Amino acid sequence: MTLNKPLLLSLAITGVLAGCAADTRSSADAAAVTPAAPAAAATTLKLDESKLPGVNRFTAADLDTTKNACTDFGGFVNGKWLAANEIPGDRTSWGAFEMLDERSTAAQRQLAEQAAANTNATGIDKIVGDFWSAGMDAQKINAQGIKPIQGRLDAIAALDSKEKIAEYIRTSAARGENVLFSFGPEADFKNSSMNIAYAGQGGLGLPDKGYYFDADKKDKLAAYQQHVAKVLELSGVPAADAAQQAKDVITFEKRLAKVSKSSEELSRDVSLYYNPVSPAAADKLAPNFPWTTFFQSQGIAAPQMFSLAIPAFHGEVSKMLADVPAAQWQSYLRFHMVDKASPYLSDAFAEQNFNFYNKSLRGQKQMKERGKRVLDTIENNVGEALGQMYVKVAFPAESKARMEVLVKNLSDALKVRIENLDWMSADTKKKAMEKWASFTPKVGYPDKWREWNGLATTRDSYIENVLAATEYNYKWQLGKIGKPVDKTEWGMSPQTVNAYYNPLQNEIVFPAAILQPPFFDPNAPDEMNYGGIGAVIGHEMIHGYDDQGSRFGATGNFENWWSKADATGFSGRTDKLVKQFNSYEAAPGKKVNGKLTLGENIADLGGLAVAYDAMKTATEGKPDPKTDGLTRDQRFFMNWATVWRRNFTPEELNVRLTTDSHAPANFRAIGAPSNLPAFAQAFECKPGQPMVRQGEQQVVIW
Repeated sequence: MTLNKPLLLSLAITGVLAGCAADTRSSADAAAVTPAAPAAAATTLKLDESKLPGVNRFTAADLDTTKNACTDFGGFVNGKWLAANEIPGDRTSWGAFEMLDERSTAAQRQLAEQAAANTNATGIDKIVGDFWSAGMDAQKINAQGIKPIQGRLDAIAALDSKEKIAEYIRTSAARGENVLFSFGPEADFKNSSMNIAYAGQGGLGLPDKGYYFDADKKDKLAAYQQHVAKVLELSGVPAADAAQQAKDVITFEKRLAKVSKSSEELSRDVSLYYNPVSPAAADKLAPNFPWTTFFQSQGIAAPQMFSLAIPAFHGEVSKMLADVPAAQWQSYLRFHMVDKASPYLSDAFAEQNFNFYNKSLRGQKQMKERGKRVLDTIENNVGEALGQMYVKVAFPAESKARMEVLVKNLSDALKVRIENLDWMSADTKKKAMEKWASFTPKVGYPDKWREWNGLATTRDSYIENVLAATEYNYKWQLGKIGKPVDKTEWGMSPQTVNAYYNPLQNEIVFPAAILQPPFFDPNAPDEMNYGGIGAVIGHEMIHGYDDQGSRFGATGNFENWWSKADATGFSGRTDKLVKQFNSYEAAPGKKVNGKLTLGENIADLGGLAVAYDAMKTATEGKPDPKTDGLTRDQRFFMNWATVWRRNFTPEELNVRLTTDSHAPANFRAIGAPSNLPAFAQAFECKPGQPMVRQGEQQVVIW
């Protein structure tokens, strides 16, 4: 089960790690918070670091000296490592991010086990302990089978009119279980200090609309139809009926897909999310699903305005309520109810869910062991509760202090770059500097912790804990609508190996778990930290000036602060970056989508350039130690490439090429450095070599 959050504008350093279907990652509660210290929990927590997996550092021994850095930089730095490190059976990718995720997961497991051992625990200890104990009780989960959701299936079976179907959609939405469309709070694009309601598209079981129509994805659509039939059969539908109903579900979803926007469209035109309308106007667009009634059913006062994103989608849903037979609606709703619940039900359901979404769609060879799956569930439902425990034992104060210095140094370097831009007019540059001055960095963990008062969990039923948390989180989210934005909230838990930029708050956020090698090491020389976390810091800052982040001003409002000439000049430069990445072949016959990945590629290019400038300033006047015979500049770029050593299964790569706004890691390792003269100088590259882009081929933006 997932919390429907309509809009995640946060621009992360990497795509979400595969293997977990749900993604709620709820933030801090504006109305119920406690000071972060990090606070002590009732359970005395300990972390045995000897039981944690190691980290992946750059070492000179990894270098493949048979390759030339100027012609094959990725192979030179990462080729040996990638060849020696196969993707584990329970993963679809493997590299620096995944290794840190394994380390974070191992730490979380120790904490969850300790919480579960305290049978008298209260507060977050009880919640985490209950989730862990219930999730690990396979015998009880298997004995319960589908019974925990049978009442919901019975309700779906009774839907015999469009009025009853619409009412069911409203009722399930009020529990946070609405699969048909997304709904929740987000800052108003035009007044980013206030939350409004956003409704967006949804309803599809496949990753992107293209899966329903593209010739090269027919096999995945066929596999999905078989999956739908199998899930319906597992839920009690006779095999022959399940096969027919699966066809009906595919027909239903194809109709939704036709009026949906693609991943590329959504990632490259943020304005699609913002379509302010009154509830009365929304009622006219969707007469069979009146939005005034929907707001009432969710316990929300009807607002003067909300954002009805992708209006054609909602208009089509209204038409489908009128002309799609009730039996087809039942099949669609029954399948998605069971499918979303499957990871938390008995083995037959969980295995079928894995077989399609992980094995068939993404190439994962084996299912994660139960403990990892339960930790995923904790992360997606009560992640900040576990995060409060995590930072108490896994994030030293000196790391936060060192990071704050790095952030300041990167910020100073970015300021100089903006001031020295030769292609931007003074008026636009002034606005860019205003945005620079208002950046808000967040490091490690929230300043305030969310409380969980009122969330009732037990050790009796795994899925009932999930359903309870789903409803609890949804209602908590709805409580934000019409209220000021709480700028202390985080969009990722501290134990997440990632980082992000939120344009609506103009903030850059670095969770504790990413602050480890190869990204960050308080004992490492400057070039390693600047080539790792320094480039990540720069990356997130540059997101404020990428093709979509640059459409938001210093206060986070959606506004145009560019002169026409500067906007044209910017577009000309970014077009060259699109062309560069369009030329990369990720697999035979499959190119990178330079437009889909543009924002991340802008952030990589600018972030690495800013990090290099900051490193040079930080080391000015210091002798170059030439560690292992490598210069400081060489090691800076080598650690950048180390961050992007990553293998993908062919299936996972195919999904990402369609849906991921990040280019495959091997191209991120080489894409930005090839545009920087400092790289060519560091490795004494010659004009014409692949890692030397010059003239019209060179991309210079920020």
